[in-house]
Amino acid sequence: MSPLPRLIVILGPTASGKSALGIRVAQQVGGEILVCDSTQVYRHFDIGTAKVPLAAQQGIPHHLVDMVEPSETFTAGDFRRCALGTLEDLRRRGRTPVLTAGTGLYLRALLEGLSEAPARSEELRERLRRRTRLRGAEYLHRLLGRLDPDAARHIAPRDAQKVIRAIEIRILSKKSVGQIHGAGRTPLEGFEILKLGLNPRRDALYARIHARIEAMLAEGWLEEVRRLIDAGIPHDAKPFQFIGYSELRAHLEGRLSREAAIREIQQATRNFAKRQRTWFRREPAVHWLSGFGDEPEVIHRAVTLASSKPG
Repeated sequence: MSPLPRLIVILGPTASGKSALGIRVAQQVGGEILVCDSTQVYRHFDIGTAKVPLAAQQGIPHHLVDMVEPSETFTAGDFRRCALGTLEDLRRRGRTPVLTAGTGLYLRALLEGLSEAPARSEELRERLRRRTRLRGAEYLHRLLGRLDPDAARHIAPRDAQKVIRAIEIRILSKKSVGQIHGAGRTPLEGFEILKLGLNPRRDALYARIHARIEAMLAEGWLEEVRRLIDAGIPHDAKPFQFIGYSELRAHLEGRLSREAAIREIQQATRNFAKRQRTWFRREPAVHWLSGFGDEPEVIHRAVTLASSKPG
């Protein structure tokens, strides 16, 4: 029996070098990149979401990027559906999928499947949105903390969309998010999955995070935010809640100094990286690589593992 085709997953915290390593691995194995990132699915929000520019992709196609407009909703279920279609296309063409994963929930949705969560209730959602407008996102996060403490620990207070969905699940199903997600899943089949995890030292990662923020600003991040505002994208569009975009918008609107905005972006990004590491540590069967994805020894180890014969 012929071995199953391989799906290579490169996971790790923000700024650890997943994109760079993904390109190097794809070059060696005849692969194409599937981007597993909940921010990069939105069009027009480019610099702050760390999309790889076309010129830097080195001829390696990148999929699952720029799929929806900022006003649209995109869920883990949507990601799974799109990813499955892309995987089937790559299988037909004999290409190896290389998944660069920064969003743990999307990765779990693809590999483990999704359970039957309750349907959305627009009436309940509107009530929760009104509370958000009146009392702020932090109030809703505290409410979630009382209803489902475990879910609250894994969702950032600023992510109102995820907080509202978690509250909705708890109220409508009378079950926690963990209970819902843990039942009735259909895992991905037909691939041998190789997981490579990037695990740089924390102090080095934080230094990279700060340097990348400065580089993004030098590339025109603030100007990008100004263009998005001028284009009429509403302030409550999901991407304006992303790290950096909300702070830079506040600066442009006179609510934060530039220096304060940068400090808040740095802190929020460090906190995000910490949550990612906590999430990915629970991922089974990961080959952990001690360093960044652009370091020669990490590239060599990753390419060696990725080039080994499946099965």
